Amino acid sequence: MNSVMTWPILSVVTFLPLVGAVCVYISRGDDEAARRNSRWIALWTTIVTFAVSMILVARFDSSNPDFQFVEKAPWLANTIVYHMGVDGISLPFVILTTALMPFCILASWKSVTTRVREYMMAFLVLETLMVGTFSALDLVLFYLFFEGGLIPMFLIIGVWGGPRRVYASFKFFLYTLLGSVLMLLAIMALYLNAGTTDIPTLMHTAVPRSMQTWAWLAFFASFAVKMPMWPVHTWLPDAHVEAPTAGSVILAAILLKMGGYGFLRFSLPMFPLASHDFAPLVFSLSAIAIVYTSLVALMQEDIKKLIAYSSVAHMGFVTMGIFAGTMQGVSGGVFQMVSHGIVSGALFLCVGVVYDRLHTREITAYGGLVNRMPLYAVAFMVFTMANVGLPGTSGFVGEFLTLLGTFKVSLPTAFFATLGVILSAAYALWLYRKVVFGVLDKPALAGIKDLTLREGIILAPLVFLTILFGVYPAPVLNMSAASVQQLVNNYATAISAVKTAAIGN
Repeated sequence: MNSVMTWPILSVVTFLPLVGAVCVYISRGDDEAARRNSRWIALWTTIVTFAVSMILVARFDSSNPDFQFVEKAPWLANTIVYHMGVDGISLPFVILTTALMPFCILASWKSVTTRVREYMMAFLVLETLMVGTFSALDLVLFYLFFEGGLIPMFLIIGVWGGPRRVYASFKFFLYTLLGSVLMLLAIMALYLNAGTTDIPTLMHTAVPRSMQTWAWLAFFASFAVKMPMWPVHTWLPDAHVEAPTAGSVILAAILLKMGGYGFLRFSLPMFPLASHDFAPLVFSLSAIAIVYTSLVALMQEDIKKLIAYSSVAHMGFVTMGIFAGTMQGVSGGVFQMVSHGIVSGALFLCVGVVYDRLHTREITAYGGLVNRMPLYAVAFMVFTMANVGLPGTSGFVGEFLTLLGTFKVSLPTAFFATLGVILSAAYALWLYRKVVFGVLDKPALAGIKDLTLREGIILAPLVFLTILFGVYPAPVLNMSAASVQQLVNNYATAISAVKTAAIGN
């Protein structure tokens, strides 16, 4: 199959939400009519965007490891071009983004009542920037999309968030921006070294050993904060607690994945020697993140904060698998990110369901919900089990593959990560028991209602996907297999060449 499309489908998927944002902006009517129109325009825009993105899946050649649906056009001067394309590593994240956005709009249908037009516009602009991040094949273009996503998320947390929203939004913005300044310096250094900012070209351009080390550290500073890795994770619990429900979903499901995607797209292929040298550091940070944040999660009193800390622990599995540099580790890392996007997004949606009814996230405020909300209890159970990594759910496949890939490279790291699996069961099951089981003795819960039709429409597909990918993970694994194999082979070849040269000397 020819990877160059006759029509710019990637640009359509990327910028269609932006068109929707313009339509929301120009929609007219009185206050109530404007709010209603904004919701429907945003919902249909995200649904159509998802439908168009599925054409990418239908026409994608999973046996081809190279970039497909490539688009190129002159942009800045003669060196920086508008260059877009996807491979088996980036396409799953594009689809994850377009698939979750309609759920986010539906989740905000009743809960967001102020500045609805601006809220919907912020989400649609954010979708464009997220899809662009995963599709950009030019370093400058990638940087603009990557950093641009900070602005709408900053507004979503800062305007529609909780009581401490201003503090949380500024902390989120400053943490992520600080790391990215270093990445910008590294991008300029790569341009001076290779004379281009084209990502496919740079992936096959030798970077001097001395430059690899500090360029790797500069990129690492940005991606580690974005994931986030321990100890630069402290912005995440605050951002999650203060963000509106849909903001938490996107933050956990998509924005965190940009860090892992950055490691796969830049760190391993462009700086293989530095990645190999710093792998023990990443293993150590990943093991600490998995164990430490799981212990911290056990002590939380806020449901959102507990799930936020569990996200840090699960991202520890991803970084561990990626830097193992093995087929199982990298494949597991990609799958774990997709699975975590579905499961953590669904968990935050579940929190939003009960928050809309009681307006509190305190664990002690709940108990015995199974007596009044049996459908909710079933959905929450499926996502909790997936978060634990129960076999038969998507959470198990990613964790098992990352552990298998790491076991070949670092036994101590795999051992401590396995402890994290046990700890995740402790905090997740404790949360479920406190919220769902027990005696229904709190007066505020007496009249609580089960899932509405809208909430059922949101959670049912996510339950289905969580179980489907747990039983049949092939759609994600097959899509990424060829690209991951090429990445791992190139990484191993670069390491082997250096070792051979060292023996020769």
